[in-house]
Amino acid sequence: MNVRRSAAVLAAVAVIGAATPAAADPSPSPSQAFPSALYGDKDPKFDGVWRQSLALLAQDTVGVKPAAKSVRWLVRQQCADGGFASYRPDPATACDAKTMLDTNATSAAVQALTALGGHDDTTGKAVDWLKSVQNEDGGWGYSPGGASDTNSTSIVIGALAAAGEKPDGVEKYGKSPYDALLKLALPCGGDGKGAFAFQPDKKGELAANADATAAGVLGVLGKGMVVEPGKRSDATCAKAATPQQAAANGASYLTSALAEDDNHLMSALAGAEPQPDYGNTADAVVALAARGDTAQAEKSVRWLEKNSASWAAQSGPAAYAQLILAAHATGTNPRDFGGADLVKQLNATGPAPQTAEKAKASDEKEDSGDFFGVWWYVGVCLVAGIGIGFLFTGRKKQRQL
Repeated sequence: MNVRRSAAVLAAVAVIGAATPAAADPSPSPSQAFPSALYGDKDPKFDGVWRQSLALLAQDTVGVKPAAKSVRWLVRQQCADGGFASYRPDPATACDAKTMLDTNATSAAVQALTALGGHDDTTGKAVDWLKSVQNEDGGWGYSPGGASDTNSTSIVIGALAAAGEKPDGVEKYGKSPYDALLKLALPCGGDGKGAFAFQPDKKGELAANADATAAGVLGVLGKGMVVEPGKRSDATCAKAATPQQAAANGASYLTSALAEDDNHLMSALAGAEPQPDYGNTADAVVALAARGDTAQAEKSVRWLEKNSASWAAQSGPAAYAQLILAAHATGTNPRDFGGADLVKQLNATGPAPQTAEKAKASDEKEDSGDFFGVWWYVGVCLVAGIGIGFLFTGRKKQRQL
């Protein structure tokens, strides 16, 4: 999923808690434009929750324990009904009818908070909200009530799977998310064979979209943004009668598109000169790896190692997170990614995370048998609002224009 997608889709569509927080982050002041707990220094209006979620998810994936206040900030972004907006500058103010809730931000937050652990109330409410805004065709749009699109439907599937739901069992009038995605898959004949479209155009026709295809492959596989290499099956394009065949078709399209342009995708923004699309290339790597198409995934991740540094530095935390997730999916070391330490670069875009050494020291202190020391430490933690229940274990893997 492209780091730009929240803003881009919002523009297109507009044409169209957990544990009680221990302390509230102060509202931004003229001298502090954005909350100190937020990753990235650009305007978070369209992607605050999105980039925070990706940053926390990527940190967890590589064994980094995020800063407690950054996790708390994300939890406090949730509205009372369970949904998340793209960004709420003052989370102490209740959401109302004017709050634009966002299925993509909600789903990303579910995946991040599920991976971190200890936020069942928050993720449970979010999943219930997602179910409540499911469309009659089984899919989701970017905003509640919007027409279903491949990217939104796929990231919701990832959230459902991360939360322990069976996506094919989440139905509206007998239609599942997979039914919605199969309707957005192009046939094998003609241009863009096997790809996914974002949405039908005004005439109801489908056009191949690489970003949507990367998302769609993950969606029909029932995967989230963190994946392990899957078991490859035949990638010959055939009628997409099943989610598995649609995944094979989409993977075949991505493989051809990547190979055509030196192992990366090209942007196709209207009115602009085509240029390398780093974010969608990273997403394609994850999608291919999830299905087991590791040969092309590894070629493309090598291209990213050589060419993505400037893009990531300019784009910020979500871009670093995408690269980390692509590295993870292919078994590439994110701390030596073309000579760059992606983990260090991501960490530098926000609050310093809790290091493994600090976490270990805390555990040893609690296990030392010093009754007074243990309870003094717990009391200080509670007062400081550091939070409890973070799981410093590997995420259970299963599972986005």
